[in-house]
Amino acid sequence: MSAWFRDLPPDCVALADVAIAVIAGAALIRATRRLRQPAVIWEIATGIILGPSVLGLLPGHLDTHLFPAAQRPTLTAMSELGLVFFMFLAGWEMNPRLMRSGRSAVATTAISAMAVPFLMGAGLAFALASDHRGHTSTSAFVLYFGTTMAITAFPVLARILRDTGLDRTPVGVMSMACAAVGDGIAWCLLIVVVAVAGSHGTGQIWHTLLMAALLGALLFGLVRPLLARWAAGTEKGEPQEDEPGEPRPDMAVDTVGNRAFLLAGSFALLCGCATAWIGIHPILGAFAAGLVMPRTVGPRIREAVEVPLARASTLLLPVYFIVTGLSVDLKTVGWAGVGELCLIVLVAVASKFIGSVVPARIFGISWQEAGALGILMNTRGLTELVVLGVGHDLGVIDDRLFSIMVIMALVTTAMAGPLLRLIGIEAPGIPESPAELADAPALSATARTGPAQK
Repeated sequence: MSAWFRDLPPDCVALADVAIAVIAGAALIRATRRLRQPAVIWEIATGIILGPSVLGLLPGHLDTHLFPAAQRPTLTAMSELGLVFFMFLAGWEMNPRLMRSGRSAVATTAISAMAVPFLMGAGLAFALASDHRGHTSTSAFVLYFGTTMAITAFPVLARILRDTGLDRTPVGVMSMACAAVGDGIAWCLLIVVVAVAGSHGTGQIWHTLLMAALLGALLFGLVRPLLARWAAGTEKGEPQEDEPGEPRPDMAVDTVGNRAFLLAGSFALLCGCATAWIGIHPILGAFAAGLVMPRTVGPRIREAVEVPLARASTLLLPVYFIVTGLSVDLKTVGWAGVGELCLIVLVAVASKFIGSVVPARIFGISWQEAGALGILMNTRGLTELVVLGVGHDLGVIDDRLFSIMVIMALVTTAMAGPLLRLIGIEAPGIPESPAELADAPALSATARTGPAQK
């Protein structure tokens, strides 16, 4: 059987691996739908199951035959493409109004929810550095580990809130705003970490950071106004309503939509290429591209861009989970690793909870909603996996700590739904209009006076 696998053409193996990743992930999600967990949990679990942790335990080394080492670079390239589109959409979907609403409450809570886990994680990193530091300096390891502990996955959080119906409640709006601000801080920290870990001296660190600053200035100072002018032109030319009896100008819309799709996709790839060139991971460039993209395009143009990019990301992201799962080997964790896992999960959950609940209470939010905020801010999900993959590729952490941190990301994300139900947070009976989510003066009022008691 192994000889049969070896005789297959490389392209055949790579394409079959993509199909296996997509089908296995979809099957597991469907089989576990009643467990009411976000799909990302089961997609990550699929990668672990198909890796050495589960499939590798069976006779015949099926994991290495299905996903041979020679095809890993091809699978990695495919997963990078899905990640670039995913991070571009994550940046584009960030609502700036969420960051402006209830500014003092959001800013204070977001900074606290980042600072407390970062500092506690950095303290724990000093104890773990001697056993788990990879091929890098202790300072890079401490900075990186603190960053991983401070992350909240904004896209996964938004998905959980949407699925539970909490996205139109004050605590849902505030958690999304805090996660958006925290994500921006986390990516800035990751830039510093990557610069420190990938450099061979102080001069190269400053060179990387300077190039990143220049790229940011170019994107936000020059490219953003140009894209805003383009968006204004498309919005003016796009039909808003179809008049009765008049044919819809679908051909014109499709032409403009195709151009917008090609522009957005190429822009995301070029920004990823630029950050990779200056020594920073391509996903950071794609995320910045999403932040720069204007949000004033018409609904049809936006759909023409979002739908195909989201579908491409949906198709290719499972490949990333497979690549990640192939690097996770639970057999290497051992009993000592179980103790470290418990300690890491405890510090991660407690620090994020304290950093979120204390400032929320100071701004007058009730204990129940402050507790819900602390639970929601603990969702790390895909963003944590991406950051862990970057650190693992750079050699900042070893294989065992990588496996432990992947489990931590799964645990802290999966616990959100059950804990919310435990403290009595349920979806609202009558959902509000989507426009009220964007306006969010209710958040400012909640932050000043506290939510109405039931």
